[in-house]
Amino acid sequence: MKKAMEGLAAADPVLAELIRKTGPYRIRYLEPDYEALAKAIIYQQLSGRVASVIFERLRQAAGNGRLTADSVLRLTPAQLRSLGLSRQKIAYLKELAAQHRSGEVDFAAMRRMEDGEVIRALTQLKGVGLWTAHMFLIFALRRKDVLPSGDLGIRAAVQKAYGLPQLPSPAEVEAIGERWRPWRTVASWYLWRSLEPDANL
Repeated sequence: MKKAMEGLAAADPVLAELIRKTGPYRIRYLEPDYEALAKAIIYQQLSGRVASVIFERLRQAAGNGRLTADSVLRLTPAQLRSLGLSRQKIAYLKELAAQHRSGEVDFAAMRRMEDGEVIRALTQLKGVGLWTAHMFLIFALRRKDVLPSGDLGIRAAVQKAYGLPQLPSPAEVEAIGERWRPWRTVASWYLWRSLEPDANL
């Protein structure tokens, strides 16, 4: 990632300062499977700390510390509710599990798809929007040029780092982020860390 860090620093003095303060890029990846997409669904519209607690409860309830489609299908809605999941997210996780087990959702095939193809495939699933697809691309498929411009944390970090008077719109974030290509994922990681230095990212 040295090339990415050097490229971002040369293209953008604001990113150069964030990189200097944060240090080396050390993103924590997930395997591109059911657990990774389920985690992104759980994290929707929740603070990172709350979502992390719920996700860890679910992993423990799954039995072997690994979240699979089969383990989620074995848990009852009442059990899932007791972990802190909403009825809506339980429905999403159950449906995704059923589709994965039936072969309708093929995570292995997504490794070979272009980013746009992955987004189209994922956003056809119930409960999966653009933000969730972006998280899967970044943390599971390890794509290097993804900018989740609608993410509230990214928008807040851009506002803070660039001294903007108000929270930028996703379109404004995208405009600023043009200079970060082809390393927008790396830039996003540094922006997240600028707000939460100890975040588990």
